[in-house]
Amino acid sequence: MAKKKKYYVVWEGNDTGVFDSWAECQTKIKGYPNAKYKSFLSLEEAVQAYRGGTAADYIGKNKKPTLKKISAEAREKIVWKSIAVDAACSGNPGDMEYRGVNTKDATELFRQGPFKRGTNNVGEFLALVHALAMLQKEGKPDLPIYSDSRIAIGWVRKKRSNSKLKKTSANAILFQLIQRAEIWLNNNAITNPILKWETKEWGEIPADFGRK
Repeated sequence: MAKKKKYYVVWEGNDTGVFDSWAECQTKIKGYPNAKYKSFLSLEEAVQAYRGGTAADYIGKNKKPTLKKISAEAREKIVWKSIAVDAACSGNPGDMEYRGVNTKDATELFRQGPFKRGTNNVGEFLALVHALAMLQKEGKPDLPIYSDSRIAIGWVRKKRSNSKLKKTSANAILFQLIQRAEIWLNNNAITNPILKWETKEWGEIPADFGRK
């Protein structure tokens, strides 16, 4: 089944406006610090967002999980009393940020970034460790955490990142965060269940940034 067409609004970038492909949108935001952009499902909605609003009106707002229409049996598989994490990266490497939300209502619990010269996998890894450390501090050792990244989940279970990202002066802070995360993993027991979010069955994870 073909994917539904999306339209992209760029409020702040190398060029601004409404664009009808992710590839074109990328050319407008690549290399632009803290670019502001978002996808929409219809041209009318995108045009309205661009002409009648600002990035702050549409980006980072709490939103309900964008679940697909699924059977009651499949819906029952989701553990709603949980946290969901996700990362977004403009380019590979590029500006990266990550966040965690309540799975049920997508209320944002934490957000970090953007960080220069990062990758999505690094962001997913840091988001999981951030959630684990936060829940330990809050005394919630049994609350599940959802991630849609098998790679990040694997890194957490092995207690080390396997990123091939090259270190530069621009992303030195990310390497500090990765090292800190690995130290935390090796000095703390992981008691929170880490669950795979099944995007094909359930739609985008509630922590999704909604940008592509």
